[in-house]
Amino acid sequence: MKISRRKTLVAAMSLAVFGLAACGKKEEAKPEAAPASTVAATAAAEPLKVGFIYVGPVGDAGWTYAHDAARKQVEAKFGDKVKTTFVENVPESAADAERVIRDLATQGNKVIFGTTFGYMEAMLKVAKDFPDVKFEHATGYKTADNLAQYDVRTYEGAYLAGIAAGKLSKSGKLGVVASVPIPEVLRNINAFTLGARSVNPKATTKVVWVNKWFDPGKEREAATTLVGQGVDVLMQNTDSAAVVQTAEEKGVVAFGWDSDMTKFGPKAHAAASVIDWSGYYIKRVGEAMEGKWKSETTWWGLKENMIDLKAFNANLSDDVKKLIAEKRQGVIDGTAPIWKGPIKDNTGKEVLGKDVVADDKFLHEIKFYVEGVDGKVPG
Repeated sequence: MKISRRKTLVAAMSLAVFGLAACGKKEEAKPEAAPASTVAATAAAEPLKVGFIYVGPVGDAGWTYAHDAARKQVEAKFGDKVKTTFVENVPESAADAERVIRDLATQGNKVIFGTTFGYMEAMLKVAKDFPDVKFEHATGYKTADNLAQYDVRTYEGAYLAGIAAGKLSKSGKLGVVASVPIPEVLRNINAFTLGARSVNPKATTKVVWVNKWFDPGKEREAATTLVGQGVDVLMQNTDSAAVVQTAEEKGVVAFGWDSDMTKFGPKAHAAASVIDWSGYYIKRVGEAMEGKWKSETTWWGLKENMIDLKAFNANLSDDVKKLIAEKRQGVIDGTAPIWKGPIKDNTGKEVLGKDVVADDKFLHEIKFYVEGVDGKVPG
């Protein structure tokens, strides 16, 4: 005869009651501890808390906008398994950055992404105090056991934009509104110039530094200055859409940076170097959930779909778009590397010998302008 679990339980309870009555003694039943499996299941059901720190406002274009779009993709991918939060407009000063990073860690965020170069030292400091938190720093170069570093090869997008600029410029004078003179930005200026001179060897690039990542007023002023110097194609390495807006007003060409900026200058906007961080963020959050996260250095580009030249103006010719597609594929498969010698700096000194292809160490240490860029790198 088959006895169900329910009948067995009833019988056992009856025996227990009979035993108590026979002894003439009452005992309070003690609550049973929850099985370990139940505790584990409850813990697993709690969402992973992930924090993001932004140097500028989320807005609707640019660097911070691109990061936040990727944050939303993380939420879409993992649903209620993850809970994200962000803090925008956090200055790169050590005190401000440390305060916000430490606050996010204290609030229980187990993965924290710091999305600008200037947060590096603050993240290193806080990481030491929170060894169980996984920290991720964008565009830096220092790591720790619980601090990883990630970056995007923005220079690849700048190079493709330069090819288009070289074809579109009537004067051969190009301009860049630049943020902060670090290797990352110098790489972009140089790659833009290399791209332009690959199709127009006489092209030159003028640079105006604003020394901030996000300052629409200064960016607009810098763009206006460049146009006044005869520049008819603008690129930027700043975060707002002010350069594209200025180009629209002045009747020159511009390239969006970090995101599609077409709506800010429908006529001026030739294309945009668009960053997509979502693949990386989804990968790293997933690894944290699975217990597979480890500190490492990542530098993705065209090959990994983290950067690309997109949002082409309808007026851009098919010939230019075809050329860009060919160069893009050459960069991806290695048949047409951007940084292949001979390459000289703008003083005439050879920085890369004939047929030598630059490695990542070389690219990370760039502190010069290539031939074709006017002026001197700020001290």
